[in-house]
Amino acid sequence: MIKEQVANLYLWPKTLEVPILDQRATHKPVGMLHVKVVKATDLKKKDMMGKSDPYVKLKLTGEKLPSKKTTVKLSNLNPEWNEEFNFVVKDPESQVLELSVYDWEKVGSHERMGIQAYHLKELTPSETKSFTLNLLKTIDPNDPQNLKPRGQITLEMTYNPFKEDENLPADEEDSVVEKAPEGTPAGGGLLVVRVIEAEDVEGKHHTNPYVRLLLKGEERKTKPIKKNRDPRWDQEFEFMLEDPPVNDKIHVEVMSKGSGLALHSRVGVPTP
Repeated sequence: MIKEQVANLYLWPKTLEVPILDQRATHKPVGMLHVKVVKATDLKKKDMMGKSDPYVKLKLTGEKLPSKKTTVKLSNLNPEWNEEFNFVVKDPESQVLELSVYDWEKVGSHERMGIQAYHLKELTPSETKSFTLNLLKTIDPNDPQNLKPRGQITLEMTYNPFKEDENLPADEEDSVVEKAPEGTPAGGGLLVVRVIEAEDVEGKHHTNPYVRLLLKGEERKTKPIKKNRDPRWDQEFEFMLEDPPVNDKIHVEVMSKGSGLALHSRVGVPTP
């Protein structure tokens, strides 16, 4: 009976197996994309009471990094951000910048107000382009839902290719070669995993989400974040490996730590 009740409250743990080395990821960074989110205009109200609280999420296709976000503008259907973001570009001919405008909610899921996408190949290298895009319901150009006005978003974008002798900026470098720490096995290395954040964690009555990492029988855990559907941990963990993890996978599990006398809640169906 108790197990059944807990199962109704939680959809956890959510699990994910992550290949450590993706042999297909052979693209080398070739440039930087600079994006300035200027403003949005004529957004459509999502809240029944008052105005919406919009913010923008930006993601470059082909990357596994978390989306970047603007700040939230409270009670504003014509928000101005003037916020800037940088992305590492690996294939400007195929990569697309995806933009989503959301209505922030203190409780419950954040509702999407509109989306857009821009192909990097349409940019002229080293030239700043300013433009305004209509927000859409879906990316499908033939979707009749896109005929309904949803507002516009104004951007400035610049793609700067690297010169042949130019290196990736220090703050964007993700392949720095450092001396192996003392105790590192010959032929092996130190794997550093950084757990940044989660979004829209499922479960109506859950509390205190945390992340559990498993690799070759070794376990690491983040601290629990109390009563939060969008927890941010920003914690790093180290795994000492005997051999390069070419065929290994790291097991990532999001769980809920119960309050009071309850123990860790682990009821749920893992998802691959």
